Amino acid sequence: MNFAVRLEPTSASPPVVEYCWDTDTDILAARLDATPEQAEGVSGSVELEGTDGSWLIFDVRRGRISGIEIAVWPDVHRNAALAPPGAQQDALVLVPLVANGSGQGSLEIEAPIRAEADDAERVIYFRIGQKREVRAVRLARDLLLELDSQSSIAGLWLLNVPPFPAS
Repeated sequence: MNFAVRLEPTSASPPVVEYCWDTDTDILAARLDATPEQAEGVSGSVELEGTDGSWLIFDVRRGRISGIEIAVWPDVHRNAALAPPGAQQDALVLVPLVANGSGQGSLEIEAPIRAEADDAERVIYFRIGQKREVRAVRLARDLLLELDSQSSIAGLWLLNVPPFPAS
């Protein structure tokens, strides 16, 4: 799996993430505050398809990740001891999409995806690809990316996820 991003240092506060459950489809969406007006880059999406049929869709606006949707869930493994990584770097994450004829960019990648959640399902972790050494980068206040040594996305942490609404 190779979905490499570029990092730029930032002194700004991490953006707020808003989680929203779609109760009809079980889709969980994480939306970030608006992308800065000075941001430049291609808009579009990066779809990570798990080998089990699961989907993580990264929405990209002007070269920045503006949202993530978990469209089809893999089997979620319970881990009572699941805890996000301690030290995280705050950074701007730039997604190098290439525009197609419509000016939009898209990328589809197939990779194994493993999902884990704590007992309350308030912390959800997706490991993308094989287990490897990673570092954590804060994309938003409650959203972390794990990057490997080639700056490819290797994991995604969703923190303080609201419970699925009762039917």
